[in-house]
Amino acid sequence: MASVLVLGTFDTKGAEYAFAVDLLRSAGVDVTLADVGILDDPPFVPDFTADQVAAEAGIDRAALAAAKDRGAAVTAMAAAASALVRRLHAAGEVQAAFALGGTGGTSLAAQAFRELPLGVPKLIVSTAASGETSQYIAESDLVLTPSIVDIAGVNRISAQVISNGVAALVGMLTADRPQLPDDKPLVAASMFGVTTECISTSRSLLDALGYETLTFHMTGTGGRALESLVRTGAFSGVLDITTTELADELVGGVFSAGPGRLSAAAQTGTPQVVSVGALDMVNFGPKDTVPGEFRSRNLYVHNSSVTLMRTTPDECAELGRRLAERVSAAVGPSVVLLPLRGISAIAVEGGPFHDPAADAALFDAVRSNLSGSQTELVEIDAAVNDESFARTAVSTLHELIAST
Repeated sequence: MASVLVLGTFDTKGAEYAFAVDLLRSAGVDVTLADVGILDDPPFVPDFTADQVAAEAGIDRAALAAAKDRGAAVTAMAAAASALVRRLHAAGEVQAAFALGGTGGTSLAAQAFRELPLGVPKLIVSTAASGETSQYIAESDLVLTPSIVDIAGVNRISAQVISNGVAALVGMLTADRPQLPDDKPLVAASMFGVTTECISTSRSLLDALGYETLTFHMTGTGGRALESLVRTGAFSGVLDITTTELADELVGGVFSAGPGRLSAAAQTGTPQVVSVGALDMVNFGPKDTVPGEFRSRNLYVHNSSVTLMRTTPDECAELGRRLAERVSAAVGPSVVLLPLRGISAIAVEGGPFHDPAADAALFDAVRSNLSGSQTELVEIDAAVNDESFARTAVSTLHELIAST
């Protein structure tokens, strides 16, 4: 029988957890209870007491309670709960995870649940679920369900929401899963709306060569997920055509993936083909959210939720330098491709972001800063979405993979 780890502060939310646990058991799943509360004894006996959870990381639960520092307690118990989750999952004792919480409980449970691999159902009914959630989810497949009301008693609203959360987790846990072939080598590809045509063509070409392509949307979390999975050794190669997140990192857009972008393949030696796709743009939300200092810039409304801003020659020069330096650090085979006739669908001649001076600054910076015995620069007289560019990118990556 499948087992669900239920992790939470049972001392303060005992009634709510008891309600959820009854629903889980009624659905026919085993439940393992782990208490991470530090103040009082819970109203029921858990499988792992707070003292036992704390001991997973060598922590004295009583000392945490005596210190009366809630932030420190959450941080410490999150580390301990993470250690417990790792151990239980490695032993095959946990197939899913469930929690309820406010911001503190969500933060604690989310950190622990991120230890579970992709595909293992993990769900938190949370008061924080309707706001900015990237700090909780990170690169995982954790599901956050908005609690609507606070997790403070079982009432006509919270009962429905908790019941739906439990049903969703049980559905994920018990659903029949398609068994897809897993014998093909994997390739990671980076894509944005303005480079979709390139990646769609590339994916078809890679399929014909016997690869399976996983495409990541470059919205910050997509880039971080790509980097995280590359570090696990999951991929035979990386087709990193779309590096737009570097522009958001530099200028302050909403889709930055942070300074770790373009580092995993370089550090692990994974063969990579890198390009400058969509470095013509910085991403913001709706047009009225664009910072005031940028309102006079070249703006393009991509849709009602996304406004694009054209990068300047100075910004492009810095972007080219950063890209080249990160790729130059590669310990494995790496090729940078420059599409000389347009770096996005809207940067080609006649497009709203066509800017030869900015493109020239970008290309010159790449040329000047790319170095290293494992790196090569290839310039292509085509736009990034032209079929000839995709064919060159795929054939180049295939050759790099075959040579390693």
